[in-house]
Amino acid sequence: MRNADVGLRTTLAGCLLLAAMGVCAQGAELYVGASSVSITPDEPVALLGQMHPRITRAVESPVTAAALALETRRGQQSVEQAILVACDLGVLRGPARDDRSALIAEVRRRVKARISDLDVRKIMLSATHTHSAPTMVVGFYELPKVGAMQPAAYFEFLVARVCEAIVTAWQTRRPGSVGWGLGQAVVAENRRAVYADGHAQMYGKTDDPNFRGLEGYQDHGVEVLCFWDRAGKLVATAVNVACPSQVVENNKAISADYWHDVRERLRARAGAELVVLGWCGAAGDQSPRVMYRKAAEERMIRLRALDRLRELGRRIDQAWADAYEAAGKERHDDVPFAHQVEDLQLTPRMVTVEEYADAKAKAAKIAAGPPSHLLVWHQKVVQRYEQQQAGQVQPYPMELHVLRLGDVAIATNVFELFTDYGVQIKARSDALQTFVIQLAGEGSYLPTARAVQGGGYSAIAQSNQVGPEGGQ
Repeated sequence: MRNADVGLRTTLAGCLLLAAMGVCAQGAELYVGASSVSITPDEPVALLGQMHPRITRAVESPVTAAALALETRRGQQSVEQAILVACDLGVLRGPARDDRSALIAEVRRRVKARISDLDVRKIMLSATHTHSAPTMVVGFYELPKVGAMQPAAYFEFLVARVCEAIVTAWQTRRPGSVGWGLGQAVVAENRRAVYADGHAQMYGKTDDPNFRGLEGYQDHGVEVLCFWDRAGKLVATAVNVACPSQVVENNKAISADYWHDVRERLRARAGAELVVLGWCGAAGDQSPRVMYRKAAEERMIRLRALDRLRELGRRIDQAWADAYEAAGKERHDDVPFAHQVEDLQLTPRMVTVEEYADAKAKAAKIAAGPPSHLLVWHQKVVQRYEQQQAGQVQPYPMELHVLRLGDVAIATNVFELFTDYGVQIKARSDALQTFVIQLAGEGSYLPTARAVQGGGYSAIAQSNQVGPEGGQ
């Protein structure tokens, strides 16, 4: 594909937000359905999220898939549809390591066989990016053949459960209303420390004399959508936080991380049947870890008799309550609703000669030692460079969902998208309030130009399929 063609396709990402706000100018009656299912296996399983394998020893908190079904109707005519499924997973990837679309494709195939009146292209999945959920990727880790659920088996288990949630949500949709609100909570901090010589490091030391600051901004907004049935009961809520759920990312227990505490708190407010969708915003360079003022933060948590998970749950709960109070004052049961799906072709990140040489040397060193999945990590950079030299570079395909719901816009991406991009999207959107959902598909980090210049994990060629040109 020519560069000009790539540019035209990527321009659509910006245009679709505006287009979605302009279509479907007339309102229509809103129908809402929601369902939540456990995606927690009942046997040990390998966890995704670290460079080394971890086999579970316990379940600290269940991981779930929460499905929200939306439809607008004029009389008996369906006007628009959407199914949004939020999963407590690291990424949406598997079972083949290089297949980016197998999960969503299989879910859509099975749902289509069960629901005749649903456009399955309007099904969207996203991950909360916990590092304590099962892996579905075959061959990513060297795993024991017995004593643990294999990735392919978990993939099959997950697909069945997600389909169950979708079908239930769709079949139980009823006339309802929607409201939206905005709260504020300090959950994330930028995790890329920058030093005097210009280099950056994820989770770098901030008490170093050469530390000069954190690389980028944080987004403390807590974007909230609320859905009520006709009787006024809150049946579902979506909570958009620009932070991955990785407080307990090094443990050996299944955990939904801070989202479990958030759900428990919101259900204590609104009822045990409340369906809560956790949407991770643009947060490729963010973390719930404290980067500075650590001692002061730890003291406050201790004085509140909490741990870090419950402290973040407390903050999000309070922000949600602020947003909910406002949202409840403006409930809409007749709203403009539009859902556009577009296949973009993004400019890939090009590998430099220096990056090629570095990756080739590291691959050779790893190949001479014990087996490691890092070998493939470096080898792929070598392969990408060789494809560039042979003129065989292909654009990166990405499925984009953009929704208008009343005065709200929702835009998805498949990446661990650096927060600066999310801020730009929200600032330039014509919507009153804009929700950005990352990891709505399998994608790598998408860094800013500033991050690539600083280097380090998350901003090097090994971490990126798409670079700042495609991101911008």
